[in-house]
Amino acid sequence: MEGHEQTGGPDAERRHADIYDEEGVIRASFLAQVGAAIADRDILALKRDVGGLHQSELGHLLEALLPEQRRALVELLGSDFDFSALTEVDEAIRLDIVDNLPNEQIAQAVQELDSDDAVYILEDLDQEDQDEILSQLPFTERIRLRRSLDYPEETAGRRMQTEFVAVPPFWTIGQTIDYMREDKNLPDRFSQIFVIDPTFKLLGAIDLDQILRSKRTVKVEDVMHETRHAIPATMDQEEAAREFEQYDLLSAAVVDENERLVGVLTIDDVVDVIQEEAEEDLLRMGGVGDEELSDSILSTSRSRVPWLLVNLVTAFLAASVIGLFDETIQRIVALAVLMPIVAGMGGNAGSQTMTVTVRALATRNLDIYNAWRVIRREMGVGFINGAVFAVLIGAVAATWFQDLNLGGIIAAAMIINMFAAALAGILIPLTLDRFNVDPAVASAVFVTTVTDVVGFFAFLGLATWWFGVR
Repeated sequence: MEGHEQTGGPDAERRHADIYDEEGVIRASFLAQVGAAIADRDILALKRDVGGLHQSELGHLLEALLPEQRRALVELLGSDFDFSALTEVDEAIRLDIVDNLPNEQIAQAVQELDSDDAVYILEDLDQEDQDEILSQLPFTERIRLRRSLDYPEETAGRRMQTEFVAVPPFWTIGQTIDYMREDKNLPDRFSQIFVIDPTFKLLGAIDLDQILRSKRTVKVEDVMHETRHAIPATMDQEEAAREFEQYDLLSAAVVDENERLVGVLTIDDVVDVIQEEAEEDLLRMGGVGDEELSDSILSTSRSRVPWLLVNLVTAFLAASVIGLFDETIQRIVALAVLMPIVAGMGGNAGSQTMTVTVRALATRNLDIYNAWRVIRREMGVGFINGAVFAVLIGAVAATWFQDLNLGGIIAAAMIINMFAAALAGILIPLTLDRFNVDPAVASAVFVTTVTDVVGFFAFLGLATWWFGVR
């Protein structure tokens, strides 16, 4: 999130080296130093050691401290605590801190933050606390924050910054420059000036470099360009990030349903979105939802139980397939030794295809126009890899158990399961996406089920048929 920038240079580098070790982890000595100052309630030492930290550094420090130390640190620093650091920590830590602060202090703090940072902190609070905090803010700021909070979660409207620079088209470049120099309420950093009509409808934009190259007498409307990539406030934040990626944007206007300018989305916010969405997809593929390291034992357990239950059901399904061939396994014990190899290799192959497919769907590189070509490719990959490993595993099994027939059976089963794994790895995510089910959440359990069931059935079924046990 956007926040207060620290001055770079040698001093900043030395400070960073004092805080972090070579691997980027907070030094134990620095943590102990801060902990001792907190225990001694040494405010001067805390202001010296912590007061000058960048918001990200302070966020890392908060995550490394014990809960009671965090609360004490915020209390001791008082108005010197940089609340923008709360945008750098897990939700559980952020709530733990703000829940132990009076709403009056939070209201005072959010007035000093950029609007996007303020919304980031306020959106996790209860409605009652939100209303109380907002009621203590100046009218204009209260309206801006309330408008952002009224947009759905994970939309551009929630991520946007409501501080921006906008001018009418009939102004001259000279008037615009004087306005930027004299108005003290403008945002600290911006790269574009937006052009609006009296109803705040977005007409265009001017980059700062264009202003510097234009004469003072030139009118704004003569040098402005159309904002070709204005982002609707209700657009999903992931879609907005994709716009930035596709068109190499540094900032973009955010407009409401009437195309009136309501805010600006900047690249630093988009970087946060990309990181969050990537982490979310990774966690969902593991069946752990939006779990965070700071979550409690009970909440972590609750988030993992549902998918573990689904896995349990699918495990019984795979076990029931094995049960169909219990007599075969009793007669040929080697089958019990070898059958996990077939299912395991299929599971890994299916996971590879599934990961590529889910990522392609998330980035919109896979669609109806190229789906069949990708399916054919994965079928070919599954068959070739199946054949390669069939030869290897078949040879090992035949040598191990001194039985060519057994080697041939596991080789055939390997080809069948690797082919099925490739199909499942691409068709299951595509099908889930077609029915608006997040493939990152549900694909893994179904792909694993397919590879287990097909692997066991192919191997044990072929063995039963070949050896004529049943």
